[in-house]
This record gives sequence, C-alpha cells and structure tokens, in this order.
Amino acid sequence: MEPVAPKNTEARAERPIDRKRLTLIIASVWLLAVSAGGMYLVVVALKPLAAEFAWPRAVPSFAYSVQFIGSGLGGLIMGYLLDRFGFAIPALVGAIMVSTGAMFVSSIEPTSNLSGVIDPKYQLYLSYGIMFGLAGQGCMVVPGMANIARFFVRRRGLAVGIVASGQSLAGIVWPPIFGYVLAEHGWREMFFYYGVFAACAMLPAVWLVRLRPPAMTASPATAAATVGSTSTSATAKAALMPPAPAMMQWLLCAAITGCCVAMALPLAHMVALVTDLNFSIAQGAQALSLILVAAFLSRIFMVGFLADRYGGLTALLVFSTMQTVTLGLLVTVDELWSIYLMAILFGVGYGGIFPVYTVIVREHIPLRQVGRRTGMVFLFGASAMGLGSWMGGYLYDLTGAYTLPFLVGVGFNLFNLALVAMLIVRTGGLGRPKYAPG
Repeated sequence: MEPVAPKNTEARAERPIDRKRLTLIIASVWLLAVSAGGMYLVVVALKPLAAEFAWPRAVPSFAYSVQFIGSGLGGLIMGYLLDRFGFAIPALVGAIMVSTGAMFVSSIEPTSNLSGVIDPKYQLYLSYGIMFGLAGQGCMVVPGMANIARFFVRRRGLAVGIVASGQSLAGIVWPPIFGYVLAEHGWREMFFYYGVFAACAMLPAVWLVRLRPPAMTASPATAAATVGSTSTSATAKAALMPPAPAMMQWLLCAAITGCCVAMALPLAHMVALVTDLNFSIAQGAQALSLILVAAFLSRIFMVGFLADRYGGLTALLVFSTMQTVTLGLLVTVDELWSIYLMAILFGVGYGGIFPVYTVIVREHIPLRQVGRRTGMVFLFGASAMGLGSWMGGYLYDLTGAYTLPFLVGVGFNLFNLALVAMLIVRTGGLGRPKYAPG
C-alpha cells in the first residue's frame, strides 16, 4: 500500500515566507498603481497639449497608443531578465524611466533645443513609447504579475489578481488627481509633480521586491497524482495530450489576441458610444469609471476564487464568456441604467482576463520559463489592444455606428472561447496544471 502524504505539505512549504510574500504583494501593487499613473497623464492633458502645440488631437492620442506597443515589447524583454535575475532589476528600471519620462515631457517646448533635431511631437512619441511604455510599464506589469505567480502554489490566483488590481486602482485614483492639478497649475506642472512623486514613491519599494522565489518541488501527494494520471490507457493519453510549453505559449498568444481585440472596444469607445445615444460626456465617463471599478473588484475577489478552485483555464472561460455576452448586449441597450449595468458586467469579465493568463502560464509552463513566455503572451495582448482601439474607430467611420465594430469584437471573442475550450479538453477536464508545483 502506498504511503499517504500529509494534506498540508505545500502549505507547510509556503508558511515560513508568508510575511515576506505579503510584503512582496503590497510592494508590487504599489509599484503597478504608481507607475500606471503615467498612462493617464496624456489622457487628462490631451486638450491642453494639443492646443499649446497646435496639434490635432490625434497626436497625443497616438502617444497613448504607442505606450501599449512599447509596454508589450518591454514585457517580453523584461520577462527574460525576470527569469534570470528576479523582479528587482526590471522594477528599478521602470521606476527610473517612468519618473524621468514624466519630467522630460514637462520640459518639451515648441522651440526647445531639441526641436531643431526632433519635432516636439516625436519627443512625445519617444517618451511614451520608450520611457512610459517599453522601459516603464513593460518593466512593471508583466514582470510584476509573473513574479508573484512564482511564489504561490495554493493561492496563486488570489495573489496575481491582487497585484494586477494595481493597474485598475491607478485608473480609479489618478485621473481625478491629475484633473485637479491640471486645473490649478497646468499640464507641465502636472507631469513634473507626478515624476517627482513617482521617483520618491517607487524607488524605496524596489528594495522590497528583491526577494527571489523559493525552490518549489512537487509534494508527495502531487507526485502520486502525477503518477496516477500517467497510468491511463494509450488512447486516453493521445486524446488528452497537453501541449508542450512552446505550443502552449503560442496557443495562449492566439487566445489573448481574440479577447483583447474585443476588450479594447468598450475601453476606447465607451464615452463616444454613450454620447451617440444622446447622453452627456460626463455620463459616458461615469460608464467608463464603472468598468474600471468593476475590473478592480473582479481582480481582488473573483480571480482568486475561480482560478484557485477550478484552474486558470476554466476561470478564463468564465471571464471571457462574460465579456463576450456583455459586448454583444452593449449594441442593443439604449437606456442609461442598462448601459451602466452592461459596463459593470463587462468590467467584471474584462478585469479577470489579464491576470488569469499569468496564472495559466504558471500552471502549464515550467517555472524557469515563466517570465519570458508570459512576456510573449502579453506582447500579443498589448498589440491586440491597439488593433481593437483602431478597428473600432475605423469601422465606425465606415458605418456611422458602433454595431459592426462591437459585433466583430464578439467574433474575435468567440475565437478566443473556442481555443480556451480546446485547451481545457487537452489539459484534462478543468485545465489541471502540469507544472504548478515547481
């Protein structure tokens, strides 16, 4: 008779570092919440920036889009550094570049010394593409979430969801603060003061995230389960053969493309959609705020609940289904209360999707590859966000309504759901993790 392993083997393995892991979670949330404020600077200052430099509004809007592309590339690069050196180096680079980038933008002048060499709008593009994007958010989001996933076995979904909530928290907190500073002092001071605050707030937190993950090994119970699962017939093995890590990565890249194209549509066009229905801009902004608040709460409470109990793939299926349904319903509603309700439900679905991909990578890909493969998946996600934002505007210009763009988004999301369902079957029912212990 085989010996029975104690049920709390993994819990005992994690217990000695509970206090350090709690500190790591808090510091990671802080870094993401502070650094993500940089993306909202240009959103709040869009009109005064365009007016001072005599730019069309497309110029600061494009700077915002360039940041997403840069952050995707940065996440891929920093994923490799995370695998080799831990989170401290990416966090340090991100803290320096975000704060420096904000102060640099505050110094851009129509007749500055650089203007004879680099047009001011390209200075803005470079600062957002590199300092806020590639070396800013690219150093924080993917490495931060992938790093926290390496420290947990039992409550991985909860930990990743809490850390990911830092980005949503930034969307709730920073725009009102920036709006007040802009009204009282101007956009240059807004950028400069944020840069100073970001440096003072983030650099000490870098010291707190220097912890390297413990060497986790499979517990006897996990090992026994693995042996038991391999004793099935050859036919069953062939039917449920899980993808190799590289194939899993590319399937997740395709899946995140489908859901992020759809995700970007309400995020980029909700205010315009609401105003097209003859409601005010303020009510459109409230609908967008409801999406962000719901996403924050979803990451705090629902990601851990679903991912830790049923696996990351099953959690993704739930969140993506909710996003698909609400995106389709958004083109049918015309009353304010129903718009607000759809915004909340969409936020719950959208909020869970990004952090759950981190959980899935950690569950199904070996620990030593988590950083770089998470970075590749999120590069596709960031690129899809840019595609979805642009596609929504382009199709609206063609048709004069948001019906077609949102329905195309539903089609992308259905593609995502088909891939996720296939992966659940391939990995054995509820997306049972293959590499979860170590």
